[in-house]
Formats: sequence, structure tokens, C-alpha cells
Amino acid sequence: MSNLTIQLLEALKPWRNAPAWRIALSGGLDSTVLLHLLAHLRPTHEFPPLTALHIHHGLQAVADTWPAHCQLLCDALGVPLTVVRVQVSAGASVERAAREARYEAFEAILQPQEVLFTGQHRDDQAETVLFRLLRGAGVNGLSGMPRERRLGRGVVGRPLLDISRADLEAYAHAHGLHWVEDPSNEYSGFSRNYLRHEVMPVLSRRWPQVTTTLSRAADHCAEAQGLLNELAEQDLALAAAEAPFAWLGLPSLQLEPLDRLSAARQRNALRQWLAGLTRLPDTAHWAGWEALRDAGVDARPAWRLADGEVHRAGGRIWWLSGQWLRQPTAPITWDEPALPVSLPGNGLLRIEGEVPEGALQVRYRQGAEVMSLAGRGHRDLKRLLNERGVPPFARGRLPLLYQNERLLAVANLEGLDSDPNGRWQLKWLPTSSDQGLS
Repeated sequence: MSNLTIQLLEALKPWRNAPAWRIALSGGLDSTVLLHLLAHLRPTHEFPPLTALHIHHGLQAVADTWPAHCQLLCDALGVPLTVVRVQVSAGASVERAAREARYEAFEAILQPQEVLFTGQHRDDQAETVLFRLLRGAGVNGLSGMPRERRLGRGVVGRPLLDISRADLEAYAHAHGLHWVEDPSNEYSGFSRNYLRHEVMPVLSRRWPQVTTTLSRAADHCAEAQGLLNELAEQDLALAAAEAPFAWLGLPSLQLEPLDRLSAARQRNALRQWLAGLTRLPDTAHWAGWEALRDAGVDARPAWRLADGEVHRAGGRIWWLSGQWLRQPTAPITWDEPALPVSLPGNGLLRIEGEVPEGALQVRYRQGAEVMSLAGRGHRDLKRLLNERGVPPFARGRLPLLYQNERLLAVANLEGLDSDPNGRWQLKWLPTSSDQGLS
């Protein structure tokens, strides 16, 4: 058994119990060798069912021949192949758009706990680390490509990260394998190709083990990032007490425990918290966090990020995105109050108990609203919301139930959400729009 086979079998151990293995088969050297290795090891090892996926981007005329090439290869090895054609969005970076289209297709196909194997190898890892270093990446970026990451319902696995391109080429030549060459890989106008063709050869002449060394550095950074993640989880746990308005369904943290941390630990904790919510800010944009953190007590600061905003209210920070950043449509005539009503861009509203008689309408705050309370007379709605500490960003979304021009109730707020005699209560389920990133 060759060293390459031994290395691969060791790398495959974490995924041996998966319900299925899929290979991202481009037809290039890396995925061709990986498919060939797995197909030939399959008779003597208990592997999960194996299939291949080829994504056809349609970006080059020569690429039209690649699906047929992949089909011939899979037929010879007895591996089922699925070919998926995707549309690549126009944009500044064709590489990025093609990658996004490819992984969207993979995500749609992967079933729960299935593993998608990709062919990135040690040389690819070294280029990734160097590329990110030149872009000023931090510890997480310098960790390179992870050996495994979540993708939709399944995971992406990279079993060749400890194997060099030279070893893969040697295996391919020894077994008479044929593979396709993407002409765009020779174009040095792409930054990754420039590193591969112009920079790495120069470094290799001076430091022959440069790919091994850079890959080892990535492992060290990955270990350091793991420790930073553990520290972030500990810090976030101290700030994770339930919010008084948990029914809003918004991610939030207590500010005071974060404020006690050093600036570096604050950023570390917030990166962890924001990672599933938005693309993370670059170095310059962290000034927005400092402005929000240090704003006066009566201020209403907002930190705008790529996919939403962080607001501060009631001693907490809150994440808002999607519909929460748009004013909902009103007024809404509630023709059948015995049934829940869908509020455009703002969830569902229902009345529990005996439905009030007369025509009902749902509105939102415009200012100067007055509400009549038993034993208290007429009270300004703004003051009532202040008394209950309702976050400012939520006030314009609270459904107000009107009968003609009389304000009957404010949804979900105790003492304001019901009939004085307890015959009915106004319940609001806020918008369920996705608050995070896939």
C-alpha cells in the first residue's frame, strides 16, 4: 500500500460513518485522483455509498466537453455521476461568482450528514495562507482551509490537504489517468494564479519545503483560533442572560459583561457572535462598535454591517436584519378578527378570547397616540412605552389595535395588550424572517 493511500485512509476516518460520500468532480487532476483512489479502495474497505457531482458553469467553450469526460471516467470506475448546470452571476470577480454558484448547487443536493469531498491539496493550502497573509488576514484567515466545514445539511471534507500536488501527479501518471486542464488556471491576472505561477516557484527555489511549512503554519493558526473560540464562548456565556423582550425573537447580548473585557476580547467575542449573522467587519469598521459601545445613555446608536445592524437599547446589544430594518405597511383592516391576520413584513397577529365588537384596524405608531387605561385615564403612548422599557427599534413595529379612532390595545405589552375586563388579549408573533447567514 502506497504512502498516498495510507495518508488518504487516515484522513477519511472522521467520515467513515456518514450516510453517503459525494465527490466534487471537476475533471481536473485533484478530483480525478481522489475519485480513482476511493473507487479502488472501495472493494476492500467498508465505505459509504459513493457518487460524483460535476458542476458545469458554462464559462468557456472548452468546458462543454468536461461533463462527457467526467461521465466516461465515472462509467469506467462504476461510480454514479450527477451533472448540474449553473448560472454564474455577472460581477467584478468571476472566480468568486463561479464558486458561489457551485457551492449553492452542492448545498441544494447534500442530504443530512452527507459528506462532499473536494480535492484541495497541500499546495492549495499553502497558496491560500500566503494569499490571505498578503490581504492582512488575522489568525482565523491564516488557518487556511479547514479539513471540514458545514454546508447546508451536510459537510465539506478535504481529505487531500496533507498530500502534495507532485504526489497526486505521480499517482495519476502511474495509473494512466487523464484529466482536463482549465485554461483559466494559466492566466496570471488572477491573484491565486499569480501566486502559483510567479511567486511560489521563486519561494520554492530558496525554501524547497515552503508548501509544507505554510501548511504547518495554517495548522498552528487553526489551533490558536480554536483557543480564541473557546475564550469567546466563555465571554459570550456571561452576556447571554435572557432579554426582557425575548418574544421579539432577536439575537441579543448584555452590554455590561462585554464592556468589562479588554478591547481585543470584545472583538473576539463579537466575531464569534456575529459569525452566523453577517459577513464580519474588516479592521476599519470596528470603529462602529466602539462608537456604539461608548455612546451616551440617551443615544440610539446603530452599527451598520454588511447584512444588518447592531443596535443598543436597555443595556443590551441587539441584532436586526431583513424585515426588521424596514417599516411595516399599515393600516390594515382586520375583517375577520376571529382568525389570525398576517401583517405584511411583520409576522402574525391574533386575538385570544372574546373578539371585540365593531370594525377593527391594525396601525403602527405615528406619534401623539393616546390610550385610555382603567384607573389612570388617558395616557400618552410614548410615556407608556418608556415605562415598560420597550427598545426604540421595536416601537414602530408594535401592532396597535384600533376600533375606529380609539386605541384598544398594544400587542404583547402587559397591561396594554388586553381588555380591562380580561375578555380578550392581543398576541403578536413577530416576523420570522431569517436572522442569519446560510
